[in-house]
Amino acid sequence: MSLLSLRGLSTEFYSGGRWLEAVSDVSFDLRPGEILGLVGESGCGKSTIAYSVMQLLAHNARISRGQVLLGETDLLRLEEADLQALRGSRVSMIFQNPMTALDPLFTIGHQLVETLQAHLDINMHEARRRALSLLRQVGIPAAEERLRAYPHQFSGGMSQRIALAIAIACQPQVLIADEPTTALDVTIQAQILQLIRRLLVDERGSGVLLITHDLGVVAQVCDRVAVMYAGSIVECGEVAALFAAPQHPYTQALLNSLPSHRKARGRLETIAGRVPSLGDRPAGCPFAPRCPHTKERCENGRPPLIKVETGQEVACVLYD
Repeated sequence: MSLLSLRGLSTEFYSGGRWLEAVSDVSFDLRPGEILGLVGESGCGKSTIAYSVMQLLAHNARISRGQVLLGETDLLRLEEADLQALRGSRVSMIFQNPMTALDPLFTIGHQLVETLQAHLDINMHEARRRALSLLRQVGIPAAEERLRAYPHQFSGGMSQRIALAIAIACQPQVLIADEPTTALDVTIQAQILQLIRRLLVDERGSGVLLITHDLGVVAQVCDRVAVMYAGSIVECGEVAALFAAPQHPYTQALLNSLPSHRKARGRLETIAGRVPSLGDRPAGCPFAPRCPHTKERCENGRPPLIKVETGQEVACVLYD
């Protein structure tokens, strides 16, 4: 059983007088009690997937095809009122910059109470009690006093804890975390990731879609990982198996470019070429122009994900 399933999701942006595909035919499943990492370079479509799931795309974007299934409910077929009822209750999201997610005009307590009362049939007293409990769960000191504080009175790490408290207030089945620790130092980053795993995955059996460009974060906290390149998933599998034996040439190149003790005295490896722009993506495999194993048939359509002997799913003609 999957908590969240994407089936052939494609999302486009209107630019320069035409629609350009930013996410191409993406499919994956998020299971109960797991953290699925979605990793890739900036501009590969990771955040676009998150906003597509939440139906929070910009005015110049649209989902051209596919399904987004929350359990058995296709979110793409719901009216806005029904989506609004699901956001924050069954599926929640935390963002890279918590200061843009928190309203500067209202106290933290007001924002927590408002979220709770919007989705749960509880009175103000009960909502305030739960808000206080949530602040304590995410490690906010002097929680009762901080309920009356405003967002600008908190550090970045504390603000992200508060954003997490709001996101988990109604015990969602799915949490989408879009680069939630990028702006934080390493110590605070680890604390936030541990909170997400403990409060959602371990205690409630929820699923977390963790969007990041940091392979170190993936290795530290994720159970499975999907690697994206130029709008497509090129490899997906268990974290340990993928790090031990990456199969797609892009995944191999990514891991080879990481610094390690063995390479400390030498030059870091690089990936030749550049990521194709949105309006200049090849018709075939998106990595073909940079791949050392390119064949003629790489230019004839994007290869599908197929399961290989090591257990991963890989989109590459080397394995068909």
